[in-house]
Amino acid sequence: MRILHTSDWHLGRSFHRVSLLAAQAAFLDHLVATVRAREVDVVLVAGDVYDRAVPPLAAVELFDTALHRLAAEGVPTVMISGNHDSARRLGVAAGLIERAGIHLRTDPARCATPVILADAHGDVAFYGLPYLEPALVRDEFKAPRTGHEAVLTAAMRRVRDDLATRTAGTRSVVLAHAFVAGGDPSESERDITVGGVAAVPAGVFDGVDYVALGHLHGAQAINERVRYAGSPLAYSFSEAAHRKTMWLVDLGPDGAVEAAERVDCPVPRALARIRGRLDTLLEDPGLARHEESWVEATLTDPVRPAEPMARLIARFPGTLSLVLDPERTDDDRSASYAQRLQGRTDQQIAEDFVAHVRGGSGPDAPERTVLRGAFDDVRVDATVREVTP
Repeated sequence: MRILHTSDWHLGRSFHRVSLLAAQAAFLDHLVATVRAREVDVVLVAGDVYDRAVPPLAAVELFDTALHRLAAEGVPTVMISGNHDSARRLGVAAGLIERAGIHLRTDPARCATPVILADAHGDVAFYGLPYLEPALVRDEFKAPRTGHEAVLTAAMRRVRDDLATRTAGTRSVVLAHAFVAGGDPSESERDITVGGVAAVPAGVFDGVDYVALGHLHGAQAINERVRYAGSPLAYSFSEAAHRKTMWLVDLGPDGAVEAAERVDCPVPRALARIRGRLDTLLEDPGLARHEESWVEATLTDPVRPAEPMARLIARFPGTLSLVLDPERTDDDRSASYAQRLQGRTDQQIAEDFVAHVRGGSGPDAPERTVLRGAFDDVRVDATVREVTP
């Protein structure tokens, strides 16, 4: 069975205030053309269909058009909701849409109810695990503790229990939206840390033939059978080096991944990150190749130059982001607050603050637990506000 694995469409998202709707429409054109040209048997979308819980109307219309086009091709599509989606909104009319071959899986309670598709070698069971917010689904899965690993383990136990009831030789595919250990993140994914832990081990998904992951925006293989499709477009300058693709996977008669090919997505405009003193950036002939790119410029001038953005745009019209990072010596104590915080988690920043106000005495273990719980509660509260109509 030939599978086209995609994820993280983020319909409605902009790039530094530049609309990406036309680029997203071009990607969907490419998706449908690939389905037709490569004789795809099933399309998978592993979450984050939209960029936010209440997407703009233009994004909804684009999604509606995509569903009609996929249905017209007669190729089944299986989709799950991601952490950016409102599962309840995305799942509206799922029962009716299913009649057209579009299978939306947004209800955690239905994670062990597969979509059964068949080829010449028998059945393939597709299990959709929508994004599982631990604090919201712990009771549903009777997980022993709150955490991504606990709820995903419980969900996968249900999947394996159902698979055991299927005809011998039934192959299995799981769609999931999660941060799996070994994956390489970028700056554009929303943090899903719970209790200080975001990643779950790949072993959680043992027992199935292929795992189609979403959440991380870089296409990558955790192992031969566990893969991220990545986002079809770059959504931050941290993705400048990404090759945006979809996975075309051939699942063999015995469930083995016989082939996995990366199919390139259209690139609306190249991204470039340039760094140096302003005069150097404006004069360097080696940067001519970036004059048609979207550009993030980091200026290292010791003193902020006059009108830096206007001068950059004169040479690089696609300049969207300006970062000031003045050259400093190693012992310069005047580094910016943002620089001191770079790469540190909210938990680490809070613990550093406690140590600062106590004259160097950081929080003890119980206090760290309280801080973790506070961050988790704030994040869960934000999630509930997004998904509540």
